[in-house]
Amino acid sequence: MISLAFSDIIAGTAGVSGLCAIIAVAALMWWYKRRYGMVMPWRRGVSGVESFLQKQGALLHPKGYTYSEVKRMTRSFAHKLGQGGYGAVYRGSMPDGREVAVKMLAGMLEGDGEEFMNEVASISRTSHVNIVTLVGYCLQGPKRALLYEYMPNGSLERYTFGSSSGEDTLSWDKLFGIVVGVARGLEYLHTGCNTRIVHFDIKPHNILLDQDMCPKISDFGLAKLCGQKASRVSIAGARGTVGYIAPEVFSRSYGAVGSKADVYSYGMVVLEMVGARKNVHVSVTDDDGNSNSSRYFPQWLYENLDQFCRPTTMSNGEIRGDDDDATEVLLVRKMVVVGLWCIQSKPDSRPSMGQVLEMLESNSADLQLPPKALCTAY
Repeated sequence: MISLAFSDIIAGTAGVSGLCAIIAVAALMWWYKRRYGMVMPWRRGVSGVESFLQKQGALLHPKGYTYSEVKRMTRSFAHKLGQGGYGAVYRGSMPDGREVAVKMLAGMLEGDGEEFMNEVASISRTSHVNIVTLVGYCLQGPKRALLYEYMPNGSLERYTFGSSSGEDTLSWDKLFGIVVGVARGLEYLHTGCNTRIVHFDIKPHNILLDQDMCPKISDFGLAKLCGQKASRVSIAGARGTVGYIAPEVFSRSYGAVGSKADVYSYGMVVLEMVGARKNVHVSVTDDDGNSNSSRYFPQWLYENLDQFCRPTTMSNGEIRGDDDDATEVLLVRKMVVVGLWCIQSKPDSRPSMGQVLEMLESNSADLQLPPKALCTAY
């Protein structure tokens, strides 16, 4: 009797658990249908993606390709451009002759499918000179690929510390143009789209350069969409790349997470590029006379702005003393001050990207340093 009753309890518990699982799955499918007008779009192939983009109000409708077509475009993936945690990027040619960069997403996990749809949905809402163009995609079983316009000058990462050679040095005018272009792209994402987009992974690797060195923001896999009036974004855990992640993304004690997270990342990129162009390596000596190379570079900049902005000396140690020096000083100071404002620890203390553009377009002498030093660790 007892064993029979016990087995009945087990059977009943299993039945209730199974029913709960079915209800949970049904609820998820209902939520997707209510929100997107379809069920699990990445499970329905090309037609599902097209339907999803239409429901999302996409500005652009990239064409879907089969895996065999992608393979032909890349000559069986013969020319690899780069490799990352997401997968690999290959150079290819469209049937009409246009060159493309084919981003093959690795893995077969459900989360990868969501990231794929997230990137397609986000970037298909954009149309801006400083945002990379998605020209096609592939979604065939576990095979997922994104086809972007080809950027012959690679990414901004080649000009960071330890990456650039003598011939890969940007002029100050060119670097300033890139800084302004990225700011315009971010301002467009934050205020110019019908649905605002927070990128959450602004870094040199994700800033591509076309044949004219025009910067284009890429890789929207971590991006979040939010309404025009929404001041904060709901995210689960930290996202982004260490070194460029805003403090509030790690800890809400700094403030609400929103578009100012991108402003912080942008500021870190600007300071990194200016430091790399100057080839400055900060090293300080502690009380015991030992060299300490771990000094926080933005803090050093804050305390030594005038020293940092001095004209670059020639190989013989002399300063040219011409108009190029004056231009260099103004541009360097402007970029450093803007960068320092952008990386303030509290989101409310940072400018919007629209204000950043105003600062970049203003007279350098009118720009003041932020009122206090920066957060050095979190």
